[in-house]
Amino acid sequence: MNHIKKVLGLVLVIGAFITNANAQATASSTASATIVAPITITNTVPMVFGNLAVTSTSGTVILSAAGGRTATGGVTLPATSSGSPTAAAFTVGGEGAYTYTITLPSSVTLTKSGGGATMTVDQFTCSISTAVGGGQLTSGAQNFTVGATIGVASGQAAGAYTSLTPFNVTVNYN
Repeated sequence: MNHIKKVLGLVLVIGAFITNANAQATASSTASATIVAPITITNTVPMVFGNLAVTSTSGTVILSAAGGRTATGGVTLPATSSGSPTAAAFTVGGEGAYTYTITLPSSVTLTKSGGGATMTVDQFTCSISTAVGGGQLTSGAQNFTVGATIGVASGQAAGAYTSLTPFNVTVNYN
């Protein structure tokens, strides 16, 4: 009987080891990463609203992303050749066929040369719809243009106005 107890105990101990050996499994995996070309943006043409004339009534000039201008209120657009209007133009570079988003600024202030008077540029628009996610790089590049609206006060002081700080247009891969 004692011999049977020893054999039974040995069987239980061996069974425990067999159960533990089958309760564990191991698998291996590899890891990888791909570095893509960094996205870049270059301003190729600055934004120019051109020559504006104002009366005693304030108004705006809307510069479309295509470069056309529309005046409202007391602002007129003189036909002089100096100060030709242009929408800002940008070139985006990066990984071919990738999509990206475009973030436009909310506003920028133009200051009269010599100081004092200012005008605000806002309501920026883009030739690529920023509402649907931005652009898509074709062969790693794409061009787009940006327009905006400038507010002109009644009796705005004559002179050249420029932004003392450039405005930022930001692009990011989707």
